[in-house]
This record gives sequence, structure tokens and C-alpha cells, in this order.
Amino acid sequence: MSQRKSEKQETPPPYHVLHKLPPGDSPYVRAKHVQLVEKNPDAAIGLFWKAINARDRVDSALKDMAVIMKQQDRAEEAIEAVRSFRHLCSKQAQESLDNVLIDLYKKCGRLDEQIALLKQKLWMICQGEVFSKKPTKTARSHGKKFQVTVKQETSRILGNLGWAYMQQGNFVAAEVVYRKAQIIDPDANKACNLSLCLIKLGRNMEARSILLDVLQGELPGSDDPKARTRAEELLQGLEPLEASSLQPTGSAQRVDDAFIEGLDLLMNQWAPLRSKRLPIFEEISPFRDQLAC
Repeated sequence: MSQRKSEKQETPPPYHVLHKLPPGDSPYVRAKHVQLVEKNPDAAIGLFWKAINARDRVDSALKDMAVIMKQQDRAEEAIEAVRSFRHLCSKQAQESLDNVLIDLYKKCGRLDEQIALLKQKLWMICQGEVFSKKPTKTARSHGKKFQVTVKQETSRILGNLGWAYMQQGNFVAAEVVYRKAQIIDPDANKACNLSLCLIKLGRNMEARSILLDVLQGELPGSDDPKARTRAEELLQGLEPLEASSLQPTGSAQRVDDAFIEGLDLLMNQWAPLRSKRLPIFEEISPFRDQLAC
């Protein structure tokens, strides 16, 4: 009896489980095999195209293909593919495809489109389309599932938006967005980015104060070695800047007033709910156009 048990325990897992493949022999499964087992990205892209044309797991095929294209420095091609074929995907896949597009826009330096899509995602959160009017949603990263709150997701998107504004040299808008993000869900990484904005705007004393908060462990994530190292480097860089009295850098662009008003209204919604059935953004709908500006 014990010998039979040991034989069962030694039985290897099925091939598709061992290689983390979906079961079956469809066009999508063959594409995943070439991607993960044969490790031939160019051939995998061609097979993902066949899966999309065959309407075989289009949600996953389009997303997987776009990710491989980005890795192969074919990001512009991936953008066109997602835009052209996302209408074939389910409603549930659209948010994930938006995230893929944001990464692709960032890779290609298409900042205006990245910013527009980030603002659209904020509007969707406001409307309850992302969280289905629930306080949390299930997210996935590196194959692991975890829960994300409305506040965490909003702060994350604002952080990405602030970074995009920084790449444009619009440090005024970036500062405003980062401050909103820090009010919602503060962390050391966004604090460093906010400090960099202030340095670019010539407000070194404010930047120093925020960096010291990071180094003194006042913010969540302050114990992250990368955040501490970055804060130390920014703080050290302040000394020669202060000695030379450099003028503020960056463009003189101003942040969109309507958009910031929309953010303020969105943030004001975080209060004790009157009913468990009411969404966290229940009264924001009259201002949805402002968030989409």
C-alpha cells in the first residue's frame, strides 16, 4: 500500500501544468507553447495573430501578443494591434488592455496619449466602472492575485500621471497631481518624485522637508532601500543647487483647472458611506466631464 502511495506521489504533473500552459490544442495554446516552451517570440507573435483571427481566446491572445511585441521593440506595432482589435475582446478585458496601452505609450514616448488614457481611467473609477461599485477589486501581478482598494488604484494612476507630466517638463501639473496622490495614499516613492518636481520649480526648502520625512521613516515605504537611496541622492544634490541659486527649470505650463477641480471633488467622496450599497463615488457623476478633460 505504501509503495502505491509513493508511486502516485512520484507521478509527474501533466505537461501543460509543468510548463504553465493552458490545456488543449487550439491556436492560442500552440502560441503559448512556442512562447513559453520553445521561447521563440517572433514565431509566437505570428501564432497569436492566428489565434486572434480564429477568435480563439482573443482577450488573452491580444494582450499576450502586445506584451511580446513590446519586449521585441515593436511597441508602435503593438499599439496599432490593440487599437484595431480590442473591439473583439470582452468588456472585462478592456481595463487590462488600457493598462497595456499605457505601458506602450510610455515606451514610445507618446505622452499626450498616455496622459489622456490615465485621465480616462480616473473617470472610469469615478463612475464605478472599474470596481463595479465595490470598495476593492482583484488585481494580478507576476501571476499572483491580490486585493486593491479604490484609494490605492486612484493613487497609483495619479502617480503615473504625475510622472508623465514630469516627462513633458510640466512640473506645475506634476506637483499638483503628486500632492493629490500623497493625500489619498502616501508612499516614499511618490514623495521622492514630488521632491524632484519642487527642485525643478526652485522650491528646495519644501523638497528638503519631504526628503527628510522619507529618511526619517515618516512615510509608508520609507524602509525600502531603493526609496531611501533615491531620497539621499536627491538631498545630496540639493546642496550644490542651493549654493548656485539656480532658477526654476521646466515649462511654464499650468495645470488644467477643471481637471484639478474634478480631482478635488473625487477626493471629497472618501467619507463614511451612508449605506453599504452605495458606491464610494456615489455623488461624483455630475462632474465626470471635468475628470475627462
